[in-house]
Amino acid sequence: MKQTGEKILITGAGAIGGITAAFLARAGYNVVLTTKYPDLAKKVTKQGMHISGVKGNFIQKIPAVASIQELQGKFKKVFIATKANDMARAAEDVMPFLDDDASVISLQNGICEDELGRIVGRNKVVGCVVGWGATMHKPGFLEMTSTGEFVIGNPDGQMTPELDSIADMLNEIVPVVKTGNIYGHLYSKLIINSCITTVGAISGLTLGKLLSKRKVRNIFIGIMREGMAVAEAMNINVEPYAGKLDYYGFLKNPGFRGRLYRHSFISLLGIKYRRLKSSSLQSLERGRPTEINFLNGYISSKGKELGIPTPINDSLISMVKQIEEKKRVIQPENLNEIILT
Repeated sequence: MKQTGEKILITGAGAIGGITAAFLARAGYNVVLTTKYPDLAKKVTKQGMHISGVKGNFIQKIPAVASIQELQGKFKKVFIATKANDMARAAEDVMPFLDDDASVISLQNGICEDELGRIVGRNKVVGCVVGWGATMHKPGFLEMTSTGEFVIGNPDGQMTPELDSIADMLNEIVPVVKTGNIYGHLYSKLIINSCITTVGAISGLTLGKLLSKRKVRNIFIGIMREGMAVAEAMNINVEPYAGKLDYYGFLKNPGFRGRLYRHSFISLLGIKYRRLKSSSLQSLERGRPTEINFLNGYISSKGKELGIPTPINDSLISMVKQIEEKKRVIQPENLNEIILT
């Protein structure tokens, strides 16, 4: 059991935040969890969070509050595990409770580190890529669906003792990789999420059905090309996704062999994860906004700043926004409107 006097805050009791809090609390860390729901806060505090999945089943009690304003004292480490759309508000709310030399770790999809740094100070931000899977069956009942790793790093690329401390904690959940190129890792995951999550959202199809279509495979390749063009303009060295998908090599050969390789690779991805349902699609079906601004929106906005055209990403953003505004329905026919160059 780890015993530490450092106070650790995890804000967001969904699948990633709840599981992270449960494992750290079980290891003996001084963890407090925040959630928007008073009943859940009371249940987690008194009865515990139910964790199941690939790393075992257990119930862990975690001190929890239903409002950040209920917190007391200062926190040395803060993990923000809300949806990307809620990150800014959570960061603003937690500001009064940050220790002078606190670290704020972003566990969101997409790239939130820029906005987080504007709120809490760039020197406090630690970027993190969550490379393992989880789902919430209902509040307080969470399943870890796959193992993987955390990748953590400072935005300025410095390797600091604080990274070692954070790695020690997160190693209680899955292995941790410390990097001097956190933006390269974040951007790598952003590109693949911009493909899978967003195209699934506008079509309503699972990944297997999507990637059986040649046009969709070309859409994926187009998203990647636009994303990599923006990355080059930003001087981001994009890391291989999950250590396997090297975007530079994947997109390099324009000839027949290159096209055959790309379509074969993406087709196999569709077969392996054929039942995967887009998280953005699930949000839309529940009437909630997606994280599009932090995925394709990041590529598009940076492209506009740097004069890099991103027409495929722009089209996808427009469609998702129209669906959010009830001006468009989710259907496979939406794919026909995406123009490939």
